[in-house]
Amino acid sequence: MASEQGKGIWKSARGKGRRTPKGRQLDDGALADVRALLGDAPRRRDLLIEFLHKVQDAYGHLSAAHLRALAEEMRISQAEVYEVASFYAHFDVVREGEAPPPSLTIRVCDSLSCELAGAQALMQALQDGLDPKEVRVLRAPCMGRCDSAPVLELGHNHIDNATPQKVQEAIEAGETDATLPPYEDLKAYLQGGGYDALDALRKGGDWQEVQAKVQESGLRGLGGAGFPSGTKWGFVRGNAGPRYLAVNGDEGEPGTFKDRYYLERVPHLMLEGMLIAGWAVEAERCYIYMRDEYPAVLEILRREIAALEAVGIAPAGYIELRRGAGAYICGEESAMIESIEGKRGMPRHRPPYVAQVGIFDRPTLVHNVETLHWVARICREGPECLNSTEKNGRRGLRSYSVSGRVAKPGVYLLPAGSTITDIIEASGGMAAGHTFKAYQPGGPSSGLLPASMGDVPLDFDTLQPHGTFIGSAAVVVLSDRDSAKAAALNMLRFFEDESCGQCTPCRVGCEKAVKLMQAESWDRPLLEELCTAMADASICGLGQAAPNPIRLTIKHFSDEV
Repeated sequence: MASEQGKGIWKSARGKGRRTPKGRQLDDGALADVRALLGDAPRRRDLLIEFLHKVQDAYGHLSAAHLRALAEEMRISQAEVYEVASFYAHFDVVREGEAPPPSLTIRVCDSLSCELAGAQALMQALQDGLDPKEVRVLRAPCMGRCDSAPVLELGHNHIDNATPQKVQEAIEAGETDATLPPYEDLKAYLQGGGYDALDALRKGGDWQEVQAKVQESGLRGLGGAGFPSGTKWGFVRGNAGPRYLAVNGDEGEPGTFKDRYYLERVPHLMLEGMLIAGWAVEAERCYIYMRDEYPAVLEILRREIAALEAVGIAPAGYIELRRGAGAYICGEESAMIESIEGKRGMPRHRPPYVAQVGIFDRPTLVHNVETLHWVARICREGPECLNSTEKNGRRGLRSYSVSGRVAKPGVYLLPAGSTITDIIEASGGMAAGHTFKAYQPGGPSSGLLPASMGDVPLDFDTLQPHGTFIGSAAVVVLSDRDSAKAAALNMLRFFEDESCGQCTPCRVGCEKAVKLMQAESWDRPLLEELCTAMADASICGLGQAAPNPIRLTIKHFSDEV
């Protein structure tokens, strides 16, 4: 081995020696930036997404140099960092030589309720009227504000019933941060008897008695699956610890906004319910996974978790708040767990189930936000707060998120046996000039039903005979001015965008379905064959339920397709 004359570079073969190691080189300035942002936080692998948020928030994008520095600081490969950063919609990865995005981003919701309210025209007006060098205008999935459609997010500030004029005024005023609504804080909640039930249980309660009370109430999972809530506790307790609890706050089903509604008003009902459930399964830690589209809720939870720790109701570090990054698939419980672990949010193959192998491969109890809201109420008021209400042979209450062509969109707490006729009546009737035509009973996964099926109770198990389900009770009402065919296409475009890409039936199936549905007349036999393949072979509920809008539109609105 010899030194190349005058260069001091050693080589062992012909040609020039390598001056640097292979791959992207570490930039000292970028490393200093990353270290300053991370501070004294532990460099744990599961915090990768939280750290990516810190860089994105500070610089407006994720440069190649910062991604390289983050990999160095966390002692993981650049490939791991890149695959996670590029998976989520709210991270902007910028390579060398590429221009970073403008400092201001506007995300315009184009899900069904907003499309009915004119989102496409709004987006076009903004694209035509704003300087693309200063402001980036993007289409985005549901933001959980369907009751005030059309909606957009200016930075982190949501503008309800948005117009180009409102947007321009907000830009000029620099209103790009989330506005916190008035809500019941810890002090007010304690004055009303809050956390008394938790305190009594901690001093001498029997978890099986609480479980029996929850089961007696009839409470079922309100994220959409509808599994009996108390039963889960026994499954998790039956596995050796350590155990964890995860709160699914990734309310991404278009048309759903009930969880945001409660968290922006009475967040401590959910927090007390979470601590009661955590006590019941002896959870070592509770994780709250909250979607990034809810910046106000994230700030409320940060403040109130800190308040709980300050008074000793929750030990420091017992509750970890995790921020999603724009991925509908993370509403699926195993995909959410993957994201909590700092990975791409891709559903796991089951079995094993998360009650056995969840976060960090430990038994994990997963509950939806509203489910825990009711756990707290059941422990405070007794199971009668749910099971004493009966309608159309159904017991309990449901929080219906109602939007579309109704006079007063919003969240309505009604008997679980309510029909769409009852829900429209509670919402002030149809909007002026509109005649009821169709409705989406539980988000795009549930498809469309005609107005003629207005006497079906919207509850668990009542819709399955009709080829659909209640899901998260995201009700969108269509009128005689709307096209069922166009609505179904809107739903499939959403699934096409949000498929995680892991399995071919879903990834390719959604794409092919959108292309076929854009035709003037649908190829029904080919679409049915595609629907069968997707429903039978997809890994998770996204691909399995995506055919519902196609099948129900063909069945009930055949004249349009």
